[in-house]
Amino acid sequence: MSCQLFINVLVESPSVDYHTSLAQSALQVCLTHPELQNEMYCQLIKQTNCRTPHNHSLTQCWQLLSLCAALFLPQQHFLWYLRQYLQHNADTRTEVGKYAIYCQRSLERTLQNGEREARPSRMEIISILLRNPYHHSLPFSIPVHFMNNTYQVVGFDGSTIVEEFLNTLNQRIAMRKPQLTGFALVTDDPSGKDLEHCLQPTDKICDVISKWEQALKEMHPGKNEGTRIVRLTYKKRLFLRSQVKGETERERLLLAYQVNADVQQGCFPVNKELALEVAALMAKVEHGDLERPGGSAPCGSPRPRLLLLQALERFYPKAYWQDCSAEQLSELSECLAVRWSTLRGCSASECVRIYLTVARKWPLFGAKLFSAKPSPPSPFQQSQVWLAVGEDGFCVLDGAMHTLASYFYLSVITFGGCRDDFMVVTTQRAEPGGGKKIAEKLVFAMPKPKVLELTLLMASYINQVNLSASPAPHQPLSQWEGEGRLFSTTNGPTLL
Repeated sequence: MSCQLFINVLVESPSVDYHTSLAQSALQVCLTHPELQNEMYCQLIKQTNCRTPHNHSLTQCWQLLSLCAALFLPQQHFLWYLRQYLQHNADTRTEVGKYAIYCQRSLERTLQNGEREARPSRMEIISILLRNPYHHSLPFSIPVHFMNNTYQVVGFDGSTIVEEFLNTLNQRIAMRKPQLTGFALVTDDPSGKDLEHCLQPTDKICDVISKWEQALKEMHPGKNEGTRIVRLTYKKRLFLRSQVKGETERERLLLAYQVNADVQQGCFPVNKELALEVAALMAKVEHGDLERPGGSAPCGSPRPRLLLLQALERFYPKAYWQDCSAEQLSELSECLAVRWSTLRGCSASECVRIYLTVARKWPLFGAKLFSAKPSPPSPFQQSQVWLAVGEDGFCVLDGAMHTLASYFYLSVITFGGCRDDFMVVTTQRAEPGGGKKIAEKLVFAMPKPKVLELTLLMASYINQVNLSASPAPHQPLSQWEGEGRLFSTTNGPTLL
């Protein structure tokens, strides 16, 4: 019924969402019941073969076929028949022929990258309905955001995987491959909470968009949020010492903004004096030289005053300014103006270099911080601590970010989610007078999404250690999986 309504009811602007719902309903049934997929193709071939040319129903039937070809393929001799049918109809001179050519391209891409997991998103369906996808080798596009508040629109097709998507992105923005930079593509959370989800190289972009859209609908049933789509951000996830050599100017710029976001949110230790210095550096990178009005009132002009307040809000730690009075903010602005003015003539790239040189003096530079609560029995007396996950291991920090304990990955036996908490077991202390080591179990209470993020991040770092130190032939490999990714260890830690 959904297929017939999609084909026969004319697509008009007010009914686009109606047709989107029909297509999603029909195709979801085929994904849930794979035995219907051959039947779906047979019906669409029959429908497109017996309709009058230049009829809206014929066009919409081909549009539905175009959506199917990127989602799943018929099996056995049905696939051969579909290929022959598309070849017979392929013609660059007709609208129908162009749809057939697009379906041919889509079919080959699906064979190359595999079938999809989720039904088409609203964006994908509307893109097919509003224009013939034949005219674009990459018929869909989405913005990828960066930490400096810029973005790059990147095209993709129904079978594009994250790895292909990032290859296109990196070529456009002059960056190295993720394996060399540690950058990764992350999505926001449909709930609107401060959560990020790292995408795997084999994830399909269309599946990511669709699953996010479905999650949004489930969280807000009955609420029309059709205009909201997933937000993709390209940011540094793994900080490896080997990546510093060969860093491009673009990579350093984005890294400086990312570190400053941690500074601004209180996840990087800086005192008020240093915070003003680095805020001035970032203000210079963002806005160039500070234009100071003449006369004895350096901040008297409305524009510089507004610019200084914006710079404080953007680059100065929130905890240092949010409770300030108007007079205190004015004093802070003047202090920032003095430091900003001393950078006159300094290039943006030089300011970025200085910023990163200062930031890298922190021994835990690059570590990802997770707020956690130690669960008893615990060697830590603090009610709240930071877990800092980095290249060599993880540290437990107090509220002022002083190190309470450090654990190398070589000492980690197992780690991961335990009930609703994060647990890690290490061999940290040797028994007095003996060669054995005592296993120490640490449990930390934290939100479940953060437990998953922390677990996967530790796993990624451990995999990097294993890759850089390949096992000898006689060493057995143990393998474990997490979130669709295979991890290999050599007598190393395992996931719970």
